[in-house]
Amino acid sequence: MELFFTMLVPGTLAGVALYGALHRVDVYSALCKGAGSGLETLVRIVPALIGLMTAVYMLRASDALELLAQTLRPWMERVGLPPELLPLMLVRPVSGSAALGVGSELIQTYGPDSQLGRTAAVMLGSTETTFYTIAVYFGAVGISRTRYAVPAALCADLVGFWAAAWAVRLLF
Repeated sequence: MELFFTMLVPGTLAGVALYGALHRVDVYSALCKGAGSGLETLVRIVPALIGLMTAVYMLRASDALELLAQTLRPWMERVGLPPELLPLMLVRPVSGSAALGVGSELIQTYGPDSQLGRTAAVMLGSTETTFYTIAVYFGAVGISRTRYAVPAALCADLVGFWAAAWAVRLLF
């Protein structure tokens, strides 16, 4: 079985090259054309990514997240979400690296086997960096108006956060 996984990528590459040769496709030209198309996509999405990352760093540096966490604390307790996880919930839709930093701080503070540590880990694994994903995918295909995508994705994130807390309470 280990040999299968070791040979999976080289076998796939060889299979694609063989398929191209049998169908008389210039595989190298197709590869170069695809790489060029990828660079064009990168050029289109880089401005959105730079703006998004700048906004995330400004939010973290301004302590606005802590202020918002204090404001939303009573609501969190009412719906059964640990209030200590609110900074993670606020950062996760915006930045995966910032969320990983917040999650790692939570795990260091409360321990990896604590309810908060486990819930933070499940939240990190079961939710998405919504704004990053929308910026990348919508930017790649040239969509400028997101319409209902952002509210729907944020609702899905909220459900994912609540479900993570519920699942950890239920299973541990």
